[in-house]
Amino acid sequence: MKQLRAIDLTYGAVFVCLMAIGANITVWFPMLAIPIGGASVPLSLQTFFAILAGLMLGKKLGSISMITYMLVGMAGVPIFAGLSAGPMAIISPTGGFIISFIFVAFFVGWIAEKGNKNSIVLYTFAAIIGLVFNYGIGVTYMYIAMNTWLELEISYLVAWSGMIPFLIKDGALACLAAIFIINLAKRVTFKWQATS
Repeated sequence: MKQLRAIDLTYGAVFVCLMAIGANITVWFPMLAIPIGGASVPLSLQTFFAILAGLMLGKKLGSISMITYMLVGMAGVPIFAGLSAGPMAIISPTGGFIISFIFVAFFVGWIAEKGNKNSIVLYTFAAIIGLVFNYGIGVTYMYIAMNTWLELEISYLVAWSGMIPFLIKDGALACLAAIFIINLAKRVTFKWQATS
């Protein structure tokens, strides 16, 4: 296994910053937060950036950058949605989405590395798989949080139906990520391609 170089750490840090920016769009545009079942869920670009991290950095560095994002936020730097920070953000109903970004970047990167070619079909497939992990983990965690420690009794179907606007937005952004990567691939060699 190759060791991470300084440039690799820089690439990862860029995605930590992009995740922080993507999480806090609602700070500048508060109308993008939508109330669902007693909790406010902000629209964000985090899924888009987590997918890009997997496609550009590969499974290892992409997932490391998402782990770093989560740990920096848990340590107290206000980079989670709404400029929040600390371990309570992970315990909140939307904390599962933060955790899911690690899996999104890993599996998107894994698929991109296995395909090892610049293909819109491959990148779109990888992005959709990332979206499945994002919502599968995030919505399930939100459902559990609302039904246990928040004591808001909702059904799993209601939890999913409340996420439809976000799912549509993130689905469109996932496809946009694949198109963006195809255009970018014509100009640069991705981290995982350079080391494979």
